[in-house]
Amino acid sequence: MRTIGVMAGALILMGAAPAVPDYGPNLERFPYPWPVQTITVDVVGEPATMAFMDVAPARPNGRTVVLMHGKNFCGAPWESTARALSASGYRVIVPDQIGFCKSAKPRAAQYSFAMLAHHTHRLLASRGVTKATVVGHSMGGMLATRYAIMFPEAVERLVLVNPLGLVDRSEDGVPYVDLDTLWAAEKKTSYASIKAYQLANYYHGSWQPAYDRWVGMQAGMYAGSARDSVALAQAKTSEMIRTQPIAHELHRVTAPTTVMVGTLDKTAFGRAQAPASLRQFLKAIPQVAADAVRRMPKGRLLALEGLGHSPQVENPARFEKALLATID
Repeated sequence: MRTIGVMAGALILMGAAPAVPDYGPNLERFPYPWPVQTITVDVVGEPATMAFMDVAPARPNGRTVVLMHGKNFCGAPWESTARALSASGYRVIVPDQIGFCKSAKPRAAQYSFAMLAHHTHRLLASRGVTKATVVGHSMGGMLATRYAIMFPEAVERLVLVNPLGLVDRSEDGVPYVDLDTLWAAEKKTSYASIKAYQLANYYHGSWQPAYDRWVGMQAGMYAGSARDSVALAQAKTSEMIRTQPIAHELHRVTAPTTVMVGTLDKTAFGRAQAPASLRQFLKAIPQVAADAVRRMPKGRLLALEGLGHSPQVENPARFEKALLATID
């Protein structure tokens, strides 16, 4: 769920929102940088397609990197990162998870990180990948952690970029919000609300024109007649994030793990659902990352000074240099 309360002042600064194309509920009309392939998985007895890109390097080094997107992102925003990795010899696989972007959004799905990890493992097996470095951003960091716990033999290294779930919001006193309420809020999503949320939480009040493409990508899924199905998938995955934190299982991550954190990240998932009296006390990712890393057997914290929630979008060159230094 996106908070509406932070938006009024931001919208004044940003001006009128542009017309949003109808990209389709599965981004059928939004171009990705490489050919999109699919595999079919079963979700509650029904076939569902999972989309992905498989980027081959010109000079392979024999290693594979899997890039896992966040909740408000997709595979396409990893483009610059994937190009840098490919140029350095890595094969790069970029999935769109079930429920997101170019993948199916089955109405009957009961989302869990374990389910998403299971389907990702099937995808990699179908591509002949038995071991990979796994990089997860935001919600994708939670998924990458679950994947590393479920399939430790398949993870060479783990990189978590501003991951959610490092604290249990129930312990912070944030109440549960039912799915219908979350769904009703998601139905109100617009280009303006997405941009305002990201400006306040991801980019610490500083907007660049390059970010607009990704706002338009996300808003374009809501633009057509299937917006309710997109909103329902988003509501269900919000509930998944809220109710399935990774905070209590960090000690189970055996792979060498680097947690990359933009020090200006304002994201504190659950803030919108919290009572007003509690919101000011909810710590954002940079304030909780160090304690989380201490609970990882092979964890290290890498601070990205002056960057926010999405460093791979905000400053691709700096992020890519840090990532390559981490995994080489």
